[in-house]
Amino acid sequence: MDLILHHYDASPFSEKVRIVFGMTGQAWSSVITPNMMPKPDLTPLTGGYRRAPVLQIGADIYCDSMVILDELQRRAPLPGDRGLAGLRGIGLWADRLFFQATVPVIFGELGHLTPKAFIADREKLSGRPFDVEAMAQAAGPMRVQWRGHASWLDHALADAPFLAGGRPGLADASAWMNIWWLKGALPETYDRLTAGLDRLEAWRRRMARIGHGARTEITGTQALDLARSVQPAEPPSHDPNDALGLSPGDPVVVMADDYGRDPISGTLVAARHSRLILARETPDLGRLHLHFPRVGYIAVPGKT
Repeated sequence: MDLILHHYDASPFSEKVRIVFGMTGQAWSSVITPNMMPKPDLTPLTGGYRRAPVLQIGADIYCDSMVILDELQRRAPLPGDRGLAGLRGIGLWADRLFFQATVPVIFGELGHLTPKAFIADREKLSGRPFDVEAMAQAAGPMRVQWRGHASWLDHALADAPFLAGGRPGLADASAWMNIWWLKGALPETYDRLTAGLDRLEAWRRRMARIGHGARTEITGTQALDLARSVQPAEPPSHDPNDALGLSPGDPVVVMADDYGRDPISGTLVAARHSRLILARETPDLGRLHLHFPRVGYIAVPGKT
């Protein structure tokens, strides 16, 4: 079944997935989704989930880059994923702490150029003001934080060309997105903040040569047609010891715990330690299975 990534080119979280396609040499289809609402070819698949990226494999929809990488690793394993030392540890650090330093560094310099429609969209997404003046004031201290995170990477690269060892892996992909984003948005600022971090810069150059695999552009309509034409894959078994305490068939509501907290309702298919799968029956697309990571998302009993 084709891998379809719903993304936009400037999205750092999407870049994390795209470079994994490059590491594995996979062929994939690209659907460009807008960087703000409305997203008419995405939200019918996700039940309202709006963050990028989203991976579609037939009628299985993977929401959040964490569960996307988990699924790609299951299909085409990469080195260096050793529990919390790999995807789940470095990934959570890069997604939260490092990303939260990168945002004010970038928008502290470029915020005055940001379209008002984008600001309004991000305020709705986050539930708090998108205050470019406050980010400009915070940019100085956060540059210190950013260089601190970057120096950790430089130190971790002392004994091997990649964080995963001799070959790039999921840890490299997770750390890469903030480096890629700042270098692309503010190259001079990046150069100042990485001055003297020679191992990091050599790693960045190696990572940049990896590419994105074999990308083919398709339309959102084509992706929806594919979802309509197939059934979800056979799901994994449900964990009877799952802490949620629910059983397959129970109504569940899932939402992110940081931002973009749109509640997504469905019927529990399976709960595992790393992911939760909901079924949604839609009048237009039929049955869809939505996959969410457990860490970073809240699941609660829904209404019948």
